[in-house]
Amino acid sequence: MSEIINNSLQRKELLRHLLLRLHEGDNPEVLRQRLIEVLRTIPYNEVVEVEQELISSNALTAEEILEFCDLHTAVLDGSIDLQGAKQIPAGHPVDTFKKENRAIREQIDAYEGVKKRIPGITDLQVPGYILQLRTIFNNFSDIDKHYLRKEYLLFPFLEKHLITGPPKVMWGKHDETRGLLKNAHEALASPISGTEELKSTIQLVLDPTVEMIAGMIMKEEEILLPMAMDTLTEEEWYKVYRETPEFGYCLIDPREEWQPAGVEVKQQEYVASDGIILSSGGFYLDELEALFLHLPLDITFVDKNDKVRFFSHSPNRVFDRNRSIIGRDVRMCHPPASVHIVEQILTDFKSGKENKAVFWMSNFMGRFIYIEYSAVRGKEGEYLGVVEVTQDITQMRKLEGDQRLLSYEQK
Repeated sequence: MSEIINNSLQRKELLRHLLLRLHEGDNPEVLRQRLIEVLRTIPYNEVVEVEQELISSNALTAEEILEFCDLHTAVLDGSIDLQGAKQIPAGHPVDTFKKENRAIREQIDAYEGVKKRIPGITDLQVPGYILQLRTIFNNFSDIDKHYLRKEYLLFPFLEKHLITGPPKVMWGKHDETRGLLKNAHEALASPISGTEELKSTIQLVLDPTVEMIAGMIMKEEEILLPMAMDTLTEEEWYKVYRETPEFGYCLIDPREEWQPAGVEVKQQEYVASDGIILSSGGFYLDELEALFLHLPLDITFVDKNDKVRFFSHSPNRVFDRNRSIIGRDVRMCHPPASVHIVEQILTDFKSGKENKAVFWMSNFMGRFIYIEYSAVRGKEGEYLGVVEVTQDITQMRKLEGDQRLLSYEQK
């Protein structure tokens, strides 16, 4: 055991010595090969421990670390020993981070593909290539959600475990990347007269941005995420998982769900008390109330026990509703002559025979009204109720041709 401990101490001391020499200005090319040799034999957690110790001992400040971080990244790239890293289950927050990184790499590949073709284009082709680059960099802007989840969900838990160095450095690199992306968008929005100016923009503005983004992927996958997997508890990861939708996803829409066995989270720490978090986003109560007021259609929900649970109360409802119907059996909300239709819909929806029923009235008080009933089912296909959507489509039926220019509603 003492031999293992001594080996660990010796590895870390050697790595600390080499990194300090690198930072103090020694020739990076001379040190590079020696660093790679050391990093091939040192576990990733020891690399992180050295960085943490250098910060804690004030041997290096956060600002100084930022100065050599990119060089440090180039030396570490692909060289850290990840053997023994924990397996990542599907749907886990780290699994999502990694899938987002794959999507980011696809955008990097798309950028490199466009850049490779530019030396052979003419000035007349420049606008088309600028449009392609704008699309790619618009996609890169989605990275901010990826970074925000690290900053506000992951980093607080690492700091709780007294790991402050890597989060501090990484947050600084996030802000650098945000600044570079802002410059890239401004450059691509400015007039670019020809191929030579486009090449200059790529070299001076776009390339550094993409290099920074690619470097962050390496830092995450070889240092941050394995370290976090070893540090956070399952309960802490589940809190990260549950609060992730508030920030959104970067370039992907993950389908897998994850919940660690035996872990129950009773409270979300990062969501306001009146927040409602759903799988694809969230609302505050006042926003949700206003949303239903402004939808250009009417909604009524009847639960699996045939009780009316909700209706939207917009000022222009097609059919009048009042709150006295809440909790009533839906059969009691229809004229006796049409109850048999309601019964048929409920029976067919509950049995799984049908999922949708559509009606329309071509002259309801001078309006064309479209009504659609849809079965509401859970994740396993179980019947949860039925939603009725009613819409006045009188004006829609009059539409012809196209409307592609901005046009406001005439009052």
